[in-house]
Amino acid sequence: MSYCAEVLRSEWLTPLLVRVELGGPGLDGFAMPTDTDAYVNVAIPPTGADYGGRFDPGAVREQRPRELWPVRRRYTVRRWDPATGRLTLDVVVHGDDGVGGPWAATARPGDLLVLEGPGGGYRPDPSADWHLMVGDESALPAIAASLEAVPAAAPVTVRLLCDGPDHEVTLTSPGSLDLLWLHRTGEETDADLLPAAVRELVFPAGRVHAFVHGEADEIRAIRRHLLAERGLRRSDMSCSPYWRRTMTDEAWRQMKKEYVAAMETDVA
Repeated sequence: MSYCAEVLRSEWLTPLLVRVELGGPGLDGFAMPTDTDAYVNVAIPPTGADYGGRFDPGAVREQRPRELWPVRRRYTVRRWDPATGRLTLDVVVHGDDGVGGPWAATARPGDLLVLEGPGGGYRPDPSADWHLMVGDESALPAIAASLEAVPAAAPVTVRLLCDGPDHEVTLTSPGSLDLLWLHRTGEETDADLLPAAVRELVFPAGRVHAFVHGEADEIRAIRRHLLAERGLRRSDMSCSPYWRRTMTDEAWRQMKKEYVAAMETDVA
């Protein structure tokens, strides 16, 4: 089902992260799953499209040539308030690159955003002995929402990668939080900062429930380590590569399925 939400306000949380709050009657009927990584698929008209504002993505795909189809991007829901009908998305912006980031960077009250969903697949398992959450800016909205759903006093270890102190945000949890931010330096060694931090962890006793999302090659290395060297079960880990270094969004989308299939063969 598609919705047409109205931008109510926007706010820069960090130099790369902008929060967009959406609402309006176009969200009537919107309902969230219990998943804390719940996402919506937004549809943004390409430059030169002869439509905009409120439209039906399916009808556009049926009636117009492919080059005029809306560009789809998936964003995690940071927060949904059913009482006020407000939907909050935190979007990473890398300058003028991509489609979703530039839209969010210039979003103003009254702008309209067509979206479909929501979907999801992860929520911290209350029966786990402890929780592990690993990622970068792209995973930050899901990790922030997931931390709020960790059972009281449950141990939760978080390792997050960003560009520096001014890219950090305040994170809270009812759990017992062990949080470490890692900062990129601009060197090739940045690619190993997150995997190295996970390798260095002393795991608490008991069963862990893990959430590992972010840059493809980093996440693949962490997944391989957790399965092969730490003995995690696949069923105890939510793991997905959101993007890949040196690749545009469109190039990554075209080969992501193949890449994920290759990840599955890493560990027998």
